[in-house]
Amino acid sequence: MGEVTITAADGGAFSAYVAKPATLPAPGVVVIQEIFGVNAVMRGVCDDLAAQGYVAVCPDLFWRQEPGIQLTDKTQDEWNRAFALMKGMDQDKAVEDLKAALAWLRGGQDCTGKVGTVGYCLGGRLAFMMAMRSDADCNVSYYGVGLDALLGEAGNITKPLLMHVAEKDKFATPEVLQKLTAGLSGNPHVALHVYAGADHAFARPGGEHYDKAAADLANGRTSAFFKQHLG
Repeated sequence: MGEVTITAADGGAFSAYVAKPATLPAPGVVVIQEIFGVNAVMRGVCDDLAAQGYVAVCPDLFWRQEPGIQLTDKTQDEWNRAFALMKGMDQDKAVEDLKAALAWLRGGQDCTGKVGTVGYCLGGRLAFMMAMRSDADCNVSYYGVGLDALLGEAGNITKPLLMHVAEKDKFATPEVLQKLTAGLSGNPHVALHVYAGADHAFARPGGEHYDKAAADLANGRTSAFFKQHLG
């Protein structure tokens, strides 16, 4: 467990948290942050993936605005800061940074060369974008935001994509969910699961809307998905 530095495609460099399993080489997973930065929750996701046998890396995607952001979801000031950072993010460049992290993993001696992604909230949107714009072996999106606006690129999804969507997501109306389901229904690479009664961020431990049953179900599906496509 520790930090590394990854070179961005357009110059500069950003930090990333890395967790490694006991046995190497291993498949890799790029963990894509929420709007709170590479905080304890995201590092915990990496540590859990390492315990499952993956090299997990979570890059700092706010580095172009302010490196080293670590917020929580416990105060309004932190929420305000998190939303400001999300609005200030160039998501196209963030995808390029994620592709650089993916290449860094694949190029390292600790990785077998098989690499997937998993993202939450803002990261769920970016994981969806990675499914359309990168050569990741598979991708997992947890309650991504604004995905309906990206459906024009959905034809580019040619690798397995697992999507966890909250039925009661406060950031996605039923109309958005209907558009998303309809727009992806014909793609054999996409598996979309809707979690009845669950709200946004239902899989964030300690969060306001944490739903253990839904989280356990989603995380179990993710674990099986990675075993199938990265093993």
